Amino acid sequence: MPVTESDIQSAQQQLDAHVREIIAWHFSPETGCPYWLDWAKKNFDPRQEVKSFADLIAKFPHFQDESLRDLQPEVWVPAKFKGRPFNIFETGGTTGMPKQRIGWDDYKVDYSEFSDKISDEHFPRNHYWLMMGPTGPRRLRLAIEHLANVRGSSCYFIDLDPRWVKKLIASKQFDQARAYMDHVVDQAVTILKHRKVSGLFTTPKLLEALAEKIDLYEAGIRGVFCGGTTMAPQYVRFIVEEVLEGRIGFYPTYGNTLMGLAASVPLLPEDKFSITYYAPQPRAVLRVVDSKNTSNLVDYDQWGRVELTTLTKEFFMPRFLERDEALRRKPRAPYAWDGVAEVRPFGAMEKNIVEGVY
Repeated sequence: MPVTESDIQSAQQQLDAHVREIIAWHFSPETGCPYWLDWAKKNFDPRQEVKSFADLIAKFPHFQDESLRDLQPEVWVPAKFKGRPFNIFETGGTTGMPKQRIGWDDYKVDYSEFSDKISDEHFPRNHYWLMMGPTGPRRLRLAIEHLANVRGSSCYFIDLDPRWVKKLIASKQFDQARAYMDHVVDQAVTILKHRKVSGLFTTPKLLEALAEKIDLYEAGIRGVFCGGTTMAPQYVRFIVEEVLEGRIGFYPTYGNTLMGLAASVPLLPEDKFSITYYAPQPRAVLRVVDSKNTSNLVDYDQWGRVELTTLTKEFFMPRFLERDEALRRKPRAPYAWDGVAEVRPFGAMEKNIVEGVY
């Protein structure tokens, strides 16, 4: 079923109602956190002036994520969560103090919702998963395990430190980076040879390296949930047709600690292997904006910078400019809002970007 104008209007109304609820929560002394209550005293009371998502875009400046690096975590604790221990998740941190987001249940909600978007054929219930990716302070480790658990499954883990890989590549120690990658892949091969695993989460580069050492289908893998580095259409074709041989379900995702998880729509022949992701609206909203005038959206199928707004009771983050650019795509069922396609680092065509394996 195609998305109708009525679907789009209904989704917009739902988003506007959610914005009002989240604004009331974060800017009321009974429920809000010290950071946003203090911000309102210095600027304006959004409860009076923000009644829709359009108001939010018009009235809030871009969120500066340095505050996640510079401030102590308790400034982000909503009054209603006070006294409840929180998870501390890190993002970035290749050099210096990493940015941190605290949380309680958001990651569980995000990944429980995603469970409905993957098929039992590719990710059988009551079985086993393997995650080959960053664990440690990353939200991803708990999120993937929760997703497996939601589906009645348990998860094996192979650790990866993307900060170390990026340092090695930045200092041109390519032999060391390759040795570390081999070390990670060898551990995954050992698990796949000795344990029953049907679902795999990893990054595109690690998936490619793993497939060079073991036949994934023969090892029992039926579905691959993939996120991380840039996936241009020609690389997606290579993964689907060459690496997975058209026999294993492929579920690319775009996500991070600040947003949650944007799911991709299934690839159709007319997509020509161009992947489009849709944010988990109304909990998070992605816009593709003109980098020179970020109030404006770019036209459909044009490149622009990705702007993220996160709207949950645990975390409010308006208009954060991601370090990514993407093509703006039209709504596509089951999503009645814009998508982002072919996500890559912002300015990728102008400068050399170090991505590593993640």
